[in-house]
This record gives sequence, C-alpha cells and structure tokens, in this order.
Amino acid sequence: MELDDHAEDLASDLGVDKEEVKSDLQNLVEYSVPVDEAKQSLRRKYGDGSSGGGAPSSKDIAEITPEDGNVTVTGVVLTSGKRSIRYQGSDHVIVEGRLADGTGAIDYTAWEDFGLSAGDTITAGNAGVREWDGEPELNLGESTSLSFEDESLDIPAAYADEIGGDAQLADLQTGDRAVNVEVAVVECERRTIDGRDGETEILSGVFGDESGRLPFTNWDPAPEIEEGGAVRIENAYVQEFRGVPEVNVSEFSTVTALDREIEVGADSTTMDVGEAVRTGGIYDVELVGNAIAVRDGSGLIQRCPECYRVIQKGQCRTHGDVDGIDDLRVKAILDDGTGAVTVVLDDELTEDVYGGTLEDALEQAREAMDQEVVADTIRERIVGKEYRVRGHLSVDEYGANLDAETFEESADDPEARATAFLEEVRA
Repeated sequence: MELDDHAEDLASDLGVDKEEVKSDLQNLVEYSVPVDEAKQSLRRKYGDGSSGGGAPSSKDIAEITPEDGNVTVTGVVLTSGKRSIRYQGSDHVIVEGRLADGTGAIDYTAWEDFGLSAGDTITAGNAGVREWDGEPELNLGESTSLSFEDESLDIPAAYADEIGGDAQLADLQTGDRAVNVEVAVVECERRTIDGRDGETEILSGVFGDESGRLPFTNWDPAPEIEEGGAVRIENAYVQEFRGVPEVNVSEFSTVTALDREIEVGADSTTMDVGEAVRTGGIYDVELVGNAIAVRDGSGLIQRCPECYRVIQKGQCRTHGDVDGIDDLRVKAILDDGTGAVTVVLDDELTEDVYGGTLEDALEQAREAMDQEVVADTIRERIVGKEYRVRGHLSVDEYGANLDAETFEESADDPEARATAFLEEVRA
C-alpha cells in the first residue's frame, strides 16, 4: 500500500484532514519509523482509542526491543546534549543521550526540549521505539509524557560511572553522544569544505590523551582548539569517519582551554590482523605480519590535481580528463596467519621501501619505457619479509585497509616466534 493510501485510510477513520495526516505520516516514515508503528502513533495523536493498544506497557530497559511500538520506561539520564541536524530540509535541534535503569541502558533522541540533565531520574510515557544500527532507541516527542521523579533510581556502578559523560578517547565508540573529554590537540588544520550550506570553514586534526588518539572535526571553529594546546570539551558526539570513530565538536559543544598539559600515550594497540579486522575499524593500531604481495596500483601513479584521487589513463571519476600529478604509493597485503589486510604506504614511506625518490622512479620508468618497473622493484624488496606496521585501520565492503604511519621490517626472531606459537597451540 502506498503512503497516500495509508494517509487516506487514517484520515477517513479519524475524521481529520488527509493532507495533515499525510504530512505527519511522511515525517515519521522518513525518520525510519515503520509504517504500522507510525499509524498507531498518529491514531493516539488524533485521539482515536480504537487501535486497541491502550496505554503503552511499562518495561525495563533490558526488555525493550525494536519490535516495541511505544513503551513507558523509568530510568536515570546518563548523558544529555544538544545537536543540530538537517531534517525534512531544515535544521532541527535535538537532545540526545543515554538512559539507564537497573537492567540496562539505551540511547534516546528527544525531539522536544524536556529540560533533561545528567543524573535526573525520569519516567517517559508513550516513548516511541525504533531500531538504530541494530539496537532499540527511544524517541521522545510531542506525544511523550515525561515526568521527573523525586526519588533517584538505583543503577549498576558501571552505569553510574557514565553519568555526566566523562570519558577517555580509548573508551569512545561510534554513536556515542553528549560525551566529555580532556585532550591534547596533537594536530590541527583549518580548511574549507563544501558543507550542507555551501563553503564551510572547519577545524580537523587529532586529539590525544593517556589512552590514545582519535581524529576530530570542529564544525564551528573554536579559538581554544589549537595545535599544542590542551582543552576540555563537553557535549561532543562520535561518528564514523573512514572506518574509525571521530570526535565531533559542534556549535552546542563547550570548549575550555586547560592550564595544564595532557600526556598523550605513545603506545598503540597491538593486535593480530584477524582480531583487528573484526573490530570493524580502529585508530592507531600496530600489526605484525608478512608482506605476501604488492597489489596493482602500486609504485608510480598519477593523481587528479583537483581532488588528489588516483586516476586511470588521465581520467578522474569526478573531474574527467585531467593532467595527472605524479606520485608514489604502495598497496601491500600483510598476512599473519589470522587474517590479511591491505597496507597503504604514502609517498614518503614508499620512497623508503623503494630506495629512491619520485625523480628516481620517473627516470627508471623512462629508461624501461614502462612505469610498472617501479612496482616490480618494490615487490622484490618487500615481498616475503616480516613487517611491523602502525596506522589507522578501516573495514568496509571493499575489505580491510590500513593507512600506515610506520612500516618497519620486524626485528623479531622468527624462530623464537614460531616456538612460542607452537607452545601456545600445544597448551
């Protein structure tokens, strides 16, 4: 049944204007609310009790599933932060965070400003439930009745520690909202991008603390964020960027300069390749394995002068015919027996493994009248050797790729490692 037909049926049953119902229904459906659930919500909104649902049932958070249409739930607000999103072609300010009770925790999005603060104990009646990234999420809107409870609710210590949103970078995961971090600004760059409202100036770079490092984007450049400084950021959110979590600082975030230094952990996380790939993406990881092949598209390549993407036969997928810029790159397959990953080396690391500069590579290609000789030389130098690689891993439908920051031949004794592995297997 088409949306127009659903709206006509509802309007007839409820005795209200079809276009008004259709507009409300379309809004809900476009926000991924199932049609049947959206229709029930509109029946309640327009005062029709014939749906048979009655008042939404009260549920513990652990019992809530994406199949629940609407629920009543009591919990403690762990985090609460504002963010602006583009919805139905216009900007809309939402409040989002996390709610917990004695059984579990759940993310929420509030489309009305209910005045929620971390630590509040609330009861949300007729809260909508939708699925987001495979998990249930509460939607608090105009049909939700929300009350603040005088008595606080006991919640597990692990959730109590989350109240307020303070976290270290290593604890952050894609989808986290209203988080607070105290970080050193390791790298910072001001640049202009094509945003949703045209050209937009942003800050991007890398934050660091004792637990590790993560990339960041500051959408409303704060003067306190500058390379070498230390800041406290409140009400940040975490999104995925190139397969890894990224800290997003918005216009609703509070940025405060700190008068002390933040120590940045020097150690990266060391993992087996298979373990790292199963994370779905991780920033700053160290892998050890053998270079078993060098993929096509390595060695001497050409890039688009506009977008810097690799081009083929003078053609850029975005800009068409272009005069390419010469560059060096390696795409090596690293395998440790638990899994494989494509390691991408930039021009500097490629020069190291090639043993020459870009000019040397161009000269070799001219003499051989074949640019593939550069990739062949690299293959001869690295294939079959064991390397210790540090960089940023992303995993998508095209596979696992690690953008390398370091690529060093391993100093480990292969015999000792093999012996240790056999002992582990026997155990």
